[in-house]
Amino acid sequence: MEEKTIKELLLKESEEFSKANRLHQQYEKKLEKFKAKSYLTEEEKLEEKELKKKKLALKDKMYYLMTKYRKSLK
Repeated sequence: MEEKTIKELLLKESEEFSKANRLHQQYEKKLEKFKAKSYLTEEEKLEEKELKKKKLALKDKMYYLMTKYRKSLK
């Protein structure tokens, strides 16, 4: 089963996956606002770094859930 198909299924069936995906998108929007600025304060740089870490952790979690789902089909 393709990754895109699994993602679509999990978005419908798994609250945990849906929540992780929503947060991931929220963090991406916040990061885009930082990218639009020509200068970041030290506080903003720190927040940007933390958002990147959180976003990556959510991506890892979603990948784990997708892998777990794929294995459950076998």
